[in-house]
Amino acid sequence: MIEIKNKQIIIDGKPRIIISGEIHYFRLKREDWEDRIAKLKDAGCNAVASYVPWICHEPDEGKIDLEGKTKPELDLGGFIDLCKDNGLYFILRPGPFIMAEMKNEGIPYWVYKKHPEIVPKTWDNKTTHKKTVDYLAPSFLYEVKKWYKEVMSVIVPRLYNNGGNIIGIQLDNEIGMLQWVSNTPDLSDSVLSDFALWLKRKYSEEELIKRYPFSLDNEDIRNSKIRSPEEEYSLQLLHDLGYFMRKRFADYVSTLRSFAEELGAKDIPFIVNIHGTGGGRGFTFSIGISQLYESYTQDKGYISGSDIYLGDLKLNNFQDLYLINNFMDAVHNEDQPLTSMEFECGDGNYGDNFSTRYDPSAVDFKMRMCIAQGNRLINNYLFAGGYNYRLNEKINDGNDRIAFTGERHGFAAPISPEGKLNYTYPRMSRVIKTLLAVEEKIATMQEESDNIYFAFIPDYYMTEYFYPSSNKMKEFKASIEINRGYNAWETLGKGLLLSNFRFKSIDIQNRKINLNQNDVLIIPTSRYLSGEIQTNLLEFVENGGNALIYGELPQFDMEGNECSILKDALKVEHINYYNSSEDFFLSIYPEDYLNFLPEIRTDFAEAIKVEKGKPILKIYGTDETCGVELTYGKGKVVLITAHYNCNLNFIRTILKRLGKTPKLTHNFEDHGIFMTSTINNQGERFIHILNLDGFEKNIKVFEDDIALFDGLEINLQPQDALMLPLNVTFEDLTILYSTAEIMNISKDKLQFRLTQNKDIIALETQRQILPSNDYIIKKENNKTLIISQKNSKIDSLLTVYIK
Repeated sequence: MIEIKNKQIIIDGKPRIIISGEIHYFRLKREDWEDRIAKLKDAGCNAVASYVPWICHEPDEGKIDLEGKTKPELDLGGFIDLCKDNGLYFILRPGPFIMAEMKNEGIPYWVYKKHPEIVPKTWDNKTTHKKTVDYLAPSFLYEVKKWYKEVMSVIVPRLYNNGGNIIGIQLDNEIGMLQWVSNTPDLSDSVLSDFALWLKRKYSEEELIKRYPFSLDNEDIRNSKIRSPEEEYSLQLLHDLGYFMRKRFADYVSTLRSFAEELGAKDIPFIVNIHGTGGGRGFTFSIGISQLYESYTQDKGYISGSDIYLGDLKLNNFQDLYLINNFMDAVHNEDQPLTSMEFECGDGNYGDNFSTRYDPSAVDFKMRMCIAQGNRLINNYLFAGGYNYRLNEKINDGNDRIAFTGERHGFAAPISPEGKLNYTYPRMSRVIKTLLAVEEKIATMQEESDNIYFAFIPDYYMTEYFYPSSNKMKEFKASIEINRGYNAWETLGKGLLLSNFRFKSIDIQNRKINLNQNDVLIIPTSRYLSGEIQTNLLEFVENGGNALIYGELPQFDMEGNECSILKDALKVEHINYYNSSEDFFLSIYPEDYLNFLPEIRTDFAEAIKVEKGKPILKIYGTDETCGVELTYGKGKVVLITAHYNCNLNFIRTILKRLGKTPKLTHNFEDHGIFMTSTINNQGERFIHILNLDGFEKNIKVFEDDIALFDGLEINLQPQDALMLPLNVTFEDLTILYSTAEIMNISKDKLQFRLTQNKDIIALETQRQILPSNDYIIKKENNKTLIISQKNSKIDSLLTVYIK
């Protein structure tokens, strides 16, 4: 039995951590399957995932091969069974869209030829150049259902609840991504007819006349006016189109699920994966959340999975992953856990030209952070490379293969197409084994925090489409983009973490701000913010909450209408916007309790006038205010309307004014460390530490100013990571603390990965610790110290024998 409950994946009553690897069976010779599966097991994984490519299994209409009759590597059931024989779970990804560099994103050519009407029209009545379709076109869904019928006949007997090993089914892949990245919303005739009906259900006739100065019943006029909108109603269209597409994507997901369930795939998690990272950064990831959160929160039985492509996790981007996980969790229901369905692994050499090369720490760091933040399933993608065979029928596109990457595929994977392990495999294997060694503990743990909440506003990421000729849409989009991410992530997100603050996120658009009086809410704002959110924010502060508002002073709602609820209540007035240029070096200087900080050059400042309050930032040359602390009701607000740099003293001072200091700290002054802690209901904990830099660091760790680990100094190796236990119990033995990582716990021995010149493991047990030349045993009252005699740089494995 598989349950999704309390943000856990529970299989047969036991909370699990699933760490899988993506192996494309169809890209490997059948005789190579066993080798790749063995290498996946050797890495420590407990599951396999794979796409099921429609284009391969049904290249010609009606000629379906899921048994390997035409090509041995197409035996889907055989591959799943082999994984089961090896004790591995399986996660199925049957599309219909799969991407994976496949031609047509995995859709057979005959589908497009047979049903040309499914190819969308978009802005200015142009035909989209991407291989998108109208997801809800009846003819497309008719073909998809036939495809699902064939696939489900193979997988239903192999579902976990039917005695098989399949524990999850992903529905489609990266829904809405192609439309977003190409700015080509589906504006086909049938879609716009549905849009008109949706508008009529949402608005009264009077409201519609005000919003759209044309007839929705005249199809030709309506379609022309929507495909080539005028400025008069451009922002209304941007808003309505985004909401309509969210609903449409959710209906598509629900339809696919209904197909699967009707065909026997029941009582199994259905997964919706979220796209959005790019260029090694996560600024746009939440566009995917915005597009799809209604799809995976519409009913029970869904989980969402991230696509994480961030490359090396370093000082410039580590906050992105932390924010991504928090924003995903912000829209989840109380049961949905975090998962990652495309968790980038390998060396980053995607072009097979050595243009990129990741450090071995990349997958280690990202996996540790994800697990610490509550990810329960991580699918390493792509785990093993393979080959793209030629299609039976030539299509004369330059290679006639199933994919556009050439003959070899997945050359960046930890296992090459030829089966060779690359340099990233050992470190990846180490972290997987480290995490699964304590699976029973971390599978229920939650990250601890400092009761600080980073606001998530889904509509701030509803910017996937804009009419290229609309200046109003462009201005709106630019204001939203610069303030929702970029400076807020770079200054606030990074600054909070480097200052040792752990924070969560909450959706302040769809849920009431239900925080305690001593909690702090951080809200990156644009000049556009809905009246409802402005009102809820004021209510939170009035009742005793504290808030840091950072970005621009909200003056309009999300359709550009004047909306001054927040600024009127706070008695703040907008004066002017200033931008830096190559000839104008816009600068701001601190005042009052921030006056110990330097004047800095900035790219943006908004001058404001306040009736009451304490100015803390001003604009050089005009002395106008761009930062103020003020009170409202029982609460306090710090309002910053300029871009300050990531100065940790700036962050710490403001948070202290709002009543917050970090609980878990270290004493390394030059920062470059990510640190957090996790805890379960029994009070067992792990301290998670990442050294983001390429040099050694020596630190002491404190909690509420009290030294942990008996005050021991901990050495952090360059770009290394630690997960250190505190009061973790295994039957009749408790590890009070350890500077070494747990690697294995059995009845008669404990195994650790040493991390120091002389590691110390503190135990509490009535059992006898057997002597060894590898360690010294020292008794201190009820505590037994195991002092390693090995130097971790020479031999990092320590086995402690117990009787």
